[in-house]
Amino acid sequence: MTPIPMIVDVDAHVVEPADLWSSRLPAKYSDVGPRIKYLPGGEVKLDGSMYIEAPGTEGPDVAWWFYEDRKYSIKRLIAASGFPPDEITMDGVTYEEIRAGCYRQADRIADNELNGVEAQMCYPNYPRFCGQIFLWGKDKELSLLCVQAYNDWMVEEWCGGSGGRLIPLCLVPLWDAELAAAEVRRNAARGVRAVAFSELPTYLDLPSIHSGYWDPFFRACEETGTVVCMHIGSGTKTPKASPDSPDAVGATIIFGNSVASVTDYFYSGVFVKFPNIKLMYAEAQIGWMPYLLERSDDVWETHRGWSKSKETCPEPPSTYYYRHIHSCFFKDNVGVQMLDKVGVDNIMFETDYPHSDSTWPHSVKKAEEQFGHLDEVSVRKIARGNAIRLFGLDLEP
Repeated sequence: MTPIPMIVDVDAHVVEPADLWSSRLPAKYSDVGPRIKYLPGGEVKLDGSMYIEAPGTEGPDVAWWFYEDRKYSIKRLIAASGFPPDEITMDGVTYEEIRAGCYRQADRIADNELNGVEAQMCYPNYPRFCGQIFLWGKDKELSLLCVQAYNDWMVEEWCGGSGGRLIPLCLVPLWDAELAAAEVRRNAARGVRAVAFSELPTYLDLPSIHSGYWDPFFRACEETGTVVCMHIGSGTKTPKASPDSPDAVGATIIFGNSVASVTDYFYSGVFVKFPNIKLMYAEAQIGWMPYLLERSDDVWETHRGWSKSKETCPEPPSTYYYRHIHSCFFKDNVGVQMLDKVGVDNIMFETDYPHSDSTWPHSVKKAEEQFGHLDEVSVRKIARGNAIRLFGLDLEP
């Protein structure tokens, strides 16, 4: 068994501190900007990956985010580390009831060390996985300030002073591709090499990647070496087999959005126009990749006459996958068994701390079980080397 080196984890999450926005926004937004209130919990309904909820009238107080007319409780589900599965529900919690590592830098670093993680990149929680809550904001001046405040906090406080043990991942104003490009460049100038984006922009009622609308954003990412990072659920809509199926169905097939996204990019022309751009899919797992590549290459050739497969994709789709795409996994024995097709240089291990799916504090053990049988070079690539290379990190490969 090959020992697992210290992990470089490029998919975890942060529970935003209560004063993240209230301490940074102009005073005139104090009553409409994101802020925390302690109020009784209420009934929670899950519509796709959207929470439909409002505070109740009785019972213990929980932490609620208020922003314009939106209300969202902090849930045990997204701050689950340290709790057994039976206790992980969608019930609201307070900051005092969750691990401090969810929202406090020093405690996160300590929890990472306990878990065999040297460095970690965190996606947001409250703003959603690509900041789409600010896309839905009514006051776009406030929305832009919220995006910038989050990024300033991410760079200066969450990652600042961590000695490289926390890796910045920033948001962009999704409603304007030119503003998004400008924000990529603003953050790249201070060393940020990762930006959160929606795997399926059209699911957010935004222009498609085929339209050319996003070219300024993609150009900024390519020119600055910024990786476009897309988390499952960043399109907000999730696959659902039947309107009355339990949430377990959606939780099982949510990777389907990543399948759609990768295929969309193959035929979008993005990789032709931006030959150096890099994409990363977070929490998407990897076992589905080999068949998608086989099917895509077959469609590209067999159905070229009517499907327009070669108009914007001059080479077989799998060619672009190995050049441009990376994916993260933490529970995927099947994918590791097909490593020769998945690509040992295209995958990275993750922990998903502090979400309910997380392997914390047993991530090293889970890594050993899944790929510890591989040779040392492969193990180091998957556990840390690929992430270090992709994001240009100043760490020992």
